[in-house]
Amino acid sequence: MTIDPTIYKQRRARLLEKMQRGIAIVPTAPEVARNGDTHYGYRYDSNFYYLSGFIEPEAVLVLVASPEKNGGERAILFCREKNPEREVWDGFRVGPDAAKEQYGFDATYPIAQLDDKLSELMGNQPVLFYPVGHDTAWDQRILKLRGEVQAKVRSGIRAPNEIHDVRTLLNEMRLFKDEHELSIMRRAAAISCQAHRRAMQFTRPGQFEYQLEAEFLHEFCRHGARHPAYPSIVAGGANACVLHYVGNNARLKDGDLLLIDAGCELDGYASDITRTFPVNGRFLPAQKDVYELVLAAQTAAIAAARPGNTWNAPHDAALRVLAQGFIDLKLCRGSVDSVLESESYKRFYMHRTGHWLGMDVHDVGDYKTGDDWRKLQTGMVFTVEPGCYIRPADDVPLALWNIGIRIEDDVAITELGNEVLTDAAPKSVADIEELILP
Repeated sequence: MTIDPTIYKQRRARLLEKMQRGIAIVPTAPEVARNGDTHYGYRYDSNFYYLSGFIEPEAVLVLVASPEKNGGERAILFCREKNPEREVWDGFRVGPDAAKEQYGFDATYPIAQLDDKLSELMGNQPVLFYPVGHDTAWDQRILKLRGEVQAKVRSGIRAPNEIHDVRTLLNEMRLFKDEHELSIMRRAAAISCQAHRRAMQFTRPGQFEYQLEAEFLHEFCRHGARHPAYPSIVAGGANACVLHYVGNNARLKDGDLLLIDAGCELDGYASDITRTFPVNGRFLPAQKDVYELVLAAQTAAIAAARPGNTWNAPHDAALRVLAQGFIDLKLCRGSVDSVLESESYKRFYMHRTGHWLGMDVHDVGDYKTGDDWRKLQTGMVFTVEPGCYIRPADDVPLALWNIGIRIEDDVAITELGNEVLTDAAPKSVADIEELILP
């Protein structure tokens, strides 16, 4: 991964401008023990990475919005020192000196000096910005440091008298993707699309769900995406009616559908795709009816994803199509309006039609402005994922039992409409059947 420090310097400058005054403290994520002396694979904090591009643990970014009071330092990184002995065991460390040059910081210090330097940097700053409530240990540490600054009041040094959550500013910044971010997300989407195609071609009755999961991991890794963006859902038959099914250990049966919700993370950005297809390569008539309904709902939702429409417009569009379809399939009774008003559709479609997508698979950003759904704008990226989940019941036609279908794509709002980043993953009945059994 090549680092362009200009991108991160520009983001830090934008945050400093929004802060206007004060000091911001943004720590990266801690390493987490898996068991014994083994750790989970390290993943940096998204906000920290967004502002720094720095991927090592034990690091903290400090931004000072009034540099004239503190020696002109505006962007300061605290990180691990070089340590030849530890690097033999754990790998290369950038170190403070190289980090300053490579990442464009105004100053860098060893992480061991953090508390002493923060006590100095907080002095006479009117506002303190940090992720309030995100980590109890950090909350206690920040309050302790602020107390130390307050103790210097007789020396004419004041502690920050306001504490703001820095995520309020960062969430809004991260909601709008620039071209650099979109280019990464397009590459992540392309890798994930190829993985879904590979899985469709590999699937046969008698295999286990985890064998399909392995195909995804193989395809992700061989294209440089070392990790999935979230635990993959590989759900055959009735398992597809469990929204967050992650067991992935059942044997695939001839005649069942297979729902796969899987996407890779690349250079810190997530992709998120769901496709549903028949294990044996051919949709049964009832399966096809439900599938075509969900696909029509997604088509309507994507058409509503354009600048000026509200965030909720795609969801509303999908709901109307699904409600009519549920009536036609004898799953719901009454008119479309009555089904929507009574919310009887929620028995078969209980989630919303999408979420923001970016560095986190459920990315940051408000969905409302005040009490109103916010308007869609260029640079926003989100998923569009209607579904239908039909469990066995006396009032449900037998042919529809245990059908679980979701179709999910990643959509970026553009000036003229939208761009479906994941369009290369087959989703029409004809394309799916041709790919699985050409």
